[in-house]
Amino acid sequence: ISFIGYASYKKLIEVDKHINLDTIILKEDAQSLNEIVLTAEKRLIERKMDRLVFNVEKSIASTGGNGLDVLKITPGIRVLNGSIEILGKGATQLMINGRISPLEGDELASFLNGIAASDIRKIEVITTPPAKYEASGNGGLINIILKKEIMDSWRNSTTVSYNQNRYSFTSISNNFFYTKNNISFSGSLHGTIGSIENLEGLFINYPTNNWDIDIDSQLGKDQFSGRFLIDYAISPKTTFGLQYLGNTTQPDIDGTTTSSIFDNDGNLERTLVNEGDNIVNNRNHSLNFHSITQLDSLGKRISFDADYFTFNSENSRDFFTEEFNNSGNSQGINSAALNIANQGIENLSAKMDLDFPFKKVNLSFGIKGSFTRTNSDVLYYDKLSGPAVLDPNRSNEFDYQEDVLAGYISGNTALSEKLKIQVGLRLEDTKTKGVNAEINRETVNKYTKLFPSIYLSFAKNEAHNFGLSYGRRINRPNFRNLNPFRFYINSNSYSVGNPFLQPSFSDNFEFSHLYKKNLNSSIFLNMTTDGYGTVFTSDAENQTQIITRENFFKQYNYGLTESFSFNKISWLDSQNSINLLGYYTKFVEDFGATPKNGVQVYFTSNNTFPLSEKTKLQLNSYYSSQHNRGLYSVGEMFDLSLGLQHNFRNGLKVSFLFSDIFNSASLDNYVSTVNGIKQVYRQNESSRNFRISLSYDFGNQK
Repeated sequence: ISFIGYASYKKLIEVDKHINLDTIILKEDAQSLNEIVLTAEKRLIERKMDRLVFNVEKSIASTGGNGLDVLKITPGIRVLNGSIEILGKGATQLMINGRISPLEGDELASFLNGIAASDIRKIEVITTPPAKYEASGNGGLINIILKKEIMDSWRNSTTVSYNQNRYSFTSISNNFFYTKNNISFSGSLHGTIGSIENLEGLFINYPTNNWDIDIDSQLGKDQFSGRFLIDYAISPKTTFGLQYLGNTTQPDIDGTTTSSIFDNDGNLERTLVNEGDNIVNNRNHSLNFHSITQLDSLGKRISFDADYFTFNSENSRDFFTEEFNNSGNSQGINSAALNIANQGIENLSAKMDLDFPFKKVNLSFGIKGSFTRTNSDVLYYDKLSGPAVLDPNRSNEFDYQEDVLAGYISGNTALSEKLKIQVGLRLEDTKTKGVNAEINRETVNKYTKLFPSIYLSFAKNEAHNFGLSYGRRINRPNFRNLNPFRFYINSNSYSVGNPFLQPSFSDNFEFSHLYKKNLNSSIFLNMTTDGYGTVFTSDAENQTQIITRENFFKQYNYGLTESFSFNKISWLDSQNSINLLGYYTKFVEDFGATPKNGVQVYFTSNNTFPLSEKTKLQLNSYYSSQHNRGLYSVGEMFDLSLGLQHNFRNGLKVSFLFSDIFNSASLDNYVSTVNGIKQVYRQNESSRNFRISLSYDFGNQK
C-alpha cells in the first residue's frame, strides 16, 4: 500500500480463509515536502487570435489613475483630441463588461474619468469583433473588464494618490470583494478633488492677417463615483445578478483666451482677451440585471441582460471679450454673454443569447433591442448692455431618438485537427428621428443592414499559428453631430451639426501570424465608405471659424504590425510593437480642400525590471511620426514614462509615476487647409505630470 508523502506498507498474506487486516496505519515519509507552491506570472500584454489583452493589474502606470488614464497607456489604442480609436483603424466603440456604452466624445471621457484604475482588471482591444457584439464602431471594440471576486474569499483594497503638474489633484478609491457559498459581492467608491492645466493654441492664416489664439485653462477634476455587483446562484445551474455604476463629475473650466491679430508683415494690429468661467455638472447612472442558466453539462446555456442608462449634463459659460489696440490700451468690451447648455441621454436595452454546442459545430444566436432618447437645449443670454437678455436666434432645443433592433447567428467548427473556422451574421435595423425646435424641422432616417464576419485559424504546429478574418462595421453619427443649431464657442467661432449626416460603413480584413506565442505579425486593410467627420472652415471676410460635420470621404487604412515579447532573462520583461500605417483618402465632396495621404510609423515599448522580489521598475514609451491623414496632418509625438513600485510584506504598496518626462507626447501641429486658409492647432492637457500612490490590501489570502 502506498500514498504520496508516506512510507510504503508491505505484508505477505495467504488467502485461504476469511482474514481481517484491521486498520492499517501508514507512517509519514521523513523526506516528504511540507507544501508545493506553483507561481504563474501573467504577462502585461497577451495576444489572442481576435484581440489584444492588456492586464491592467500588472502596470505601474495605471496605479492611482482612472479609466481614461488606463486607455492612454493601452497598446494599440490612441486617445487624441477627445476621440478614442484603435490605432490605424478609426473610430471605435467602448464596452463595459461586454455591454456597449451609448456615450461618445466629452460625455464618454467624463464617464471614464469616474472609473478608478484599481477597479479595472483588463482591457480587450478587439479589432474584428464577432457577430455577438454590436456592429457599431468602424475600428472595432474596446472592452473594459472590471474586477470580480475570488471564490470563497474576502478582501479589501484602498488606494490614495496625489498628482502634480502646474496644478494638482488627489484621488482616493476603495474596493471590497466578498464571495461565500451562493452569493458574491463587489463594491467600490472613488473620489477626486483638484484640477489640471489645459493649454490650447490655434493659428489661422487669413489672406489679410493672421490670428494667433492661445487658451490657458484650469480644468476641474472634482468627481465622485461608485459601483456594486452582486450575484446569487439560486441553483447549481442558474445565477442572476445586479450591477450598478454611477458617478458625478464637475470638470469646471476657468480660462483665458487671448487672440493676437497680426498683419502680413508680422505687426500687431489688436488683441482680443476672452475670459470666462465654465461651470459643468455631469451625472450618470447605469443599472444592469443579468442571468445565466446552464441547460446541460455539455455547455448549452441561455443568458439574459437588461440595462438602463442615464446621463445628464448642465453646462453654463459666463464670458466677456475685451479688445486692446496694438499699444495694449483697452478699446472696451465688444461681447459679453451667458451660454447655458443642458442635455440628457436615456438608454434602455435588453438582449438574450443562447449557446448550443453540438458534436461537430458550436452554435450561438441571440437578439437585442436598444432604445436611446436624447434631449439638449441651449440658452444664450446677451449681457453686453448690462442685464442678461435671452437671444432666441442663438437658443434652441433638439430632441433625438435612436432605436436599434438586432439579431445574430454564429457558428464555429474544426474542419480538421489544425484548421478551425467561425462564421457569423448580424442583422441590425435602425430608426432615428431628430427634431429641431428653433427651426421646426424633423429629420427621420431608417435603414436595415447585414454585417457578416468570418475567422479562419490554422495551427501548422506548436510554433506557427495563422489567422484570417473579415468583418463589416457601421459608425452612426451621434446627436451632437446631427444637431443643426449653432453652438457659439466665442464671438468669432461656432459649431454646427448636420441633421442629414449619414452613417459610414467599413470592411475590415486582417491576416495574422503568431510565432511561439511571442512574435505576432499582422497585415490589415480597412475600407470606409460614406465617411463623415469634423470640418474646420474659416470665413475670410468676417474672420470667423466654423466647425461643421459632413459625409465627405472614402478612406483606405492599411498597415503592418509586428509585436514581440522578450522575457528570457530574469531582470527584464519587455513587450514591444512596431506599426507601419498608411492612409489613402478620396474626397467625394468639394469643400475647398485637398486630401492628405501618407504613412505613419508608430512604436510602443513596455518594459518591467524586477529589482527585487518586492520592487520593480517600469519604463514605458511610444513614438508617433509626423503623418498625413485625410483632411489633417499631425505632428510628431514621443512619450517616455517611468514608474517604480515596491510591495511591503503587510499588503502595503507604494508607486511612483513620472509621465511624459520630456513633455513631448501632446497633440501638436494638427494642420488643415480649407479654401486656402491654413489652421494649425495644438493641445497639452497636463501631459507631463508626477503621481505618487499608496495602496493597502487586506483580507484572507485564499
